[in-house]
Amino acid sequence: MATQFMESINPATGEVIEKFPMLSEEQVDRALDDARRAFLSWRKTSFDERASLFRRAASYLRSQASMLASLITVEMGKPITQAEAEIEKCAWSCDFFAEKAAAFLADQPHPASGTESYVAFDPLGTVLAIMPWNFPFWQLFRFAAPGLMAGNTAVLKHSSNVPQCALAIEQVFRASGFPPGVFRTLLISGAMATKIIADPRITAVTLTGSDATGRIVARAAGRVIKKTVMELGGSDPFIVLEDANLDEAARVGTQSRFQNNGQSCIAAKRFVVVDAVFDEFLQRFAAEVTALKVGNPQDRATQIGPLARGDLRDGLERQVQDSVAQGARKVLGGRRLECPGYFYAPTVLTDVTGNTPVLSQETFGPVAAVTRARDADEAIGIANDTRYGLGSELWTGDIERAKLLARRIEAGNVFINGMVRSDPRLPFGGVKESGYGRELSEFGIREFTNIKTVWIGPAMMQEAKRLPAE
Repeated sequence: MATQFMESINPATGEVIEKFPMLSEEQVDRALDDARRAFLSWRKTSFDERASLFRRAASYLRSQASMLASLITVEMGKPITQAEAEIEKCAWSCDFFAEKAAAFLADQPHPASGTESYVAFDPLGTVLAIMPWNFPFWQLFRFAAPGLMAGNTAVLKHSSNVPQCALAIEQVFRASGFPPGVFRTLLISGAMATKIIADPRITAVTLTGSDATGRIVARAAGRVIKKTVMELGGSDPFIVLEDANLDEAARVGTQSRFQNNGQSCIAAKRFVVVDAVFDEFLQRFAAEVTALKVGNPQDRATQIGPLARGDLRDGLERQVQDSVAQGARKVLGGRRLECPGYFYAPTVLTDVTGNTPVLSQETFGPVAAVTRARDADEAIGIANDTRYGLGSELWTGDIERAKLLARRIEAGNVFINGMVRSDPRLPFGGVKESGYGRELSEFGIREFTNIKTVWIGPAMMQEAKRLPAE
C-alpha cells in the first residue's frame, strides 16, 4: 500500500509547509505494544516520580515557549500572543497536577459493614486521545497531565492539519525524560483511530471534537464496552440582563467570542440581551468588535488571524449567507477578506430567530449572533433552546439573583460576570450533545481510574443479616 501523508498548511497564506508520512498498521501495532508494556511499569511508579517528570515537562514547555507557540501560529493561525498563553497554560497544568495528584487519588475511607473499607483509584491502562486542532497543545495536556499522573499511558491521534504540533508534543515528553511508550503520537487517519478503539491494548478513549465525531467514537467504544470522555461542540449563550455593567460585558464578550479567531468550543456564540438594554449593548459591542485588529497572526498586534482551513471558512460563510437570507441583519462584516489565506471579517448579526443558522447551529469562526429577550426568564429559555450545553455566561449586578438563575442554565459551566475558560482547578465538560464526563480538577483525574471499593471483613453480624447479596 502506498504511503499516505498529512499536510501542514499555513492558513495565513494557504501554502503547504511540509508533508508527514502516516504510520503503517505494523508501526501502529508496535506503538500499542510499547504503550502497553510501558503501562505495566509506569503504573508502579510513585506519585513523586511522576510529579518530578511533569515538573520537568513544565520547565521544558516554558523554555521552548517561543518555538512551540510559533508552531501553533504557523499551523492553525492562532495569534502569536494567544499561542504563547496556550503553552504557559499547559505548563501550569503540569505543575498543578504534579502537586495535587497524590491528594486527589489518595485512598478514601468509607466505613461500612466490615472491619475496614475504602475507595482506591487505580489507573486503567492506555488511553487513546483524539484531539482537535483549535488548541493543539492545551487540549492534549488538559487530558495528559491528570491522565498520566494517575498512572495511565497515552497514544495521541491528533487532527490531521497540525502534525507538527502533534510531533512536538511527543518531543516534550521525550525531552522531559518520560519512559519510552508512556506517551506516543500516532500520525494516523480517523478511520485507523476508530479501528484501534477495539484493540484490547486500548482501555479507554478521550475525545475533544465535534458532536458528529463524538457519535462515531462513542459507537466504536460502545461496541467493545470501553470508557469514554467526550468534550464536544458548544453554542454558548452570553446573557446580558438590565443591570449588567454594559461596558465590561461588551469588552469581555468581544474577547469571549473572538478569541482564537472565533474557533473555540466555549466561545460566547449566542448573545442574548434583554430588551431594556439591547440597543445600548449592541452599540458598545459593535464598537469593540470594530476595533479588533485583523492580520498576520505572527504580528504581536494581531487579534484576529485566519481560520484554520479553507473548508472551515467556506462553511462559516454559508452559515452567514443563509442567515441573512432568512432575515438576519448584518451589523458588521459578513464577508471573506480578499487576501491570501483563510481570513473572514469579524461579523456581528442581529434580528436572528431560533431557526437562523448562526443561532441554531454551532458557528466556529469570528461571527456573533445577537438576539433580544423580553426579560431574564425568556433569556434563560433562549439560552437553553439548543442541543448543546457546554459553557454559558451571565451578566448582572445582582449576584444572588444570578446564583438562582445559574441553576436553571443547562450547561456544564456557568460563569457570572466573566469569560468562560478552562482551569486546572475546576471540573470542565458539558451536558446534552456537548458531551459527558469531566476533565481537570479532582473530578477529571478520576475519570480514567478504576474507582475500586476495598472491603475487609469480618462483617458486623447485625448488618450482614440485614443486607442482601446484591
